[in-house]
Amino acid sequence: MVFATVHYSLVIEIYAKPLLAIRLHVSGYITSFGSLEWAKTHDTETQTSPVVSALVNGGAICVGKTVIDEMAYSIHGENKHFDTPTNPAAPDRVPGGCSSGSAVAVAGGMVDFALGIDSIGGVRIPGAYCGVLAFRPSHAVSSGGVIPVAPSLDTIGWFARDPSVLRRVGHLLLNLPYIDSRPPRQFYIADDCFELSKIPTRRLTQVVIKSVEKLFGRQVTRVNLENYLASKIPSLRNYSNGHKNGDSKFPSLLALCNAMRSLHKREFKDQHMEWVNSVKPAVDARIVSNLSEDGDLDKDGCQDARNEARKALGQLLKDDGILVIPTALGCPPKLNAKELSSESYNSQTLCLSSLASMSGCCQVSIPVGTHDKCPISVSFIARHGGDRFLLDTIQTMYATIQEQVEILAKSNVSSKQAMNEEAAEAAKEKGNASFKEKQWQKAVNFYTEAIKLNGKVATYYSNRAAAFLELTNYRQAEADCTSAIDLDPKIVKAYLRRGTAREMLGYFKEAVEDFNHALVLEPMNKTAGVAINRLKKLFP
Repeated sequence: MVFATVHYSLVIEIYAKPLLAIRLHVSGYITSFGSLEWAKTHDTETQTSPVVSALVNGGAICVGKTVIDEMAYSIHGENKHFDTPTNPAAPDRVPGGCSSGSAVAVAGGMVDFALGIDSIGGVRIPGAYCGVLAFRPSHAVSSGGVIPVAPSLDTIGWFARDPSVLRRVGHLLLNLPYIDSRPPRQFYIADDCFELSKIPTRRLTQVVIKSVEKLFGRQVTRVNLENYLASKIPSLRNYSNGHKNGDSKFPSLLALCNAMRSLHKREFKDQHMEWVNSVKPAVDARIVSNLSEDGDLDKDGCQDARNEARKALGQLLKDDGILVIPTALGCPPKLNAKELSSESYNSQTLCLSSLASMSGCCQVSIPVGTHDKCPISVSFIARHGGDRFLLDTIQTMYATIQEQVEILAKSNVSSKQAMNEEAAEAAKEKGNASFKEKQWQKAVNFYTEAIKLNGKVATYYSNRAAAFLELTNYRQAEADCTSAIDLDPKIVKAYLRRGTAREMLGYFKEAVEDFNHALVLEPMNKTAGVAINRLKKLFP
């Protein structure tokens, strides 16, 4: 095993004060759960968590414990008992929770990696806020020797700055074999999830798109995750009104979030309300308010939602697909900011983390530079059980992603141009929606707007050509396809559409050439093959 000869520092889960607060048990220490009252009413641990023991036996050195949110209940990282750990990447901002101290320890360079617990985002969110790699595995790491919060959602995750360290910890904890890695075949960018983000979409997605093109020579696929979930997870309708903001633009994402929050609250109550009612600790008012809310959990319905979510994402991603989403809404909120108590803000943040929490998919948060001097990140999600594949993918891509971050940061693209590119993408998406509704002229108008804003994108011309074909404006369709091909000689759809336009205009020889060119680029393209056979029969 690699860890038998290579040593890495290890932070467990709560440090910075004389009284150590933690969820993972370490023999000889009180596991105080981020609460002074909990520490006073519980004994020193006599056994160490198997996960900690496994890492130490594998060569890691346990150097301390770190601060978590009180009773691990929040996602912001604040703790009135032990103070809030200072976010090294943005000292005036929250570090994220619940595993705030672990993320801070890694971000501050105190350790090589650190453990945390992720139920509804407890590792991923602080990783994003502190600008470090953060991994939530499939439900595959033993939770023995851990104070539970929501057992069906809890899983042990970890932080690192170095992707090779992240990967080695994963191989040790998950007992993964070291075999040849396979490259991802498909990247799906969830456009609607990026609409939730407060960061300009291009600022987050461009580094991924460029990295995929450079490493794998292929384009990303854009998906509307909201529509996909609505069609694949029918049981979500049972959770559409479980919380506020039921009129959200993203009812399926919100319903998945509602189901997760309901399950989290119910299981927390099952685990700890007897102690809360008995000891009557001075628990943070926001925790008390949340726990006092009415509402019974339909456990069978929730399990249906979880099973359907796992199946849906498994069908989308298969064994070699990656879903790309924002990890959080944007920059970490400022200390004591209004967002921290905003139901809307928390719901939207948890919508993003609910995808992996409810489906059991593995997820990694990847830092992609800064915005307004704060860390920002994206997340890669792989199917349930695809942990080794996801860890290998990050190992392969991380350096290129950071290279693209630097290129983007140093680029001379003006803010106006960046805004135009964002607006052009939005106009294109509106054009796509109009096209699907068979509103051809409306689609043409939106694509024209996109071209005016950014005339260097082949897809805009190719898409407008498709709309012109529907309007039987074949000459304009041919001209648009030629413009698209001039910008991108490998855009297959433009050759197919120009071939169709030329066939309708009577330029049969040129049409065959276009269809043949499409076949050279995609030898199995059925549309091109059928068109060539048809034309050869008509004009031998």
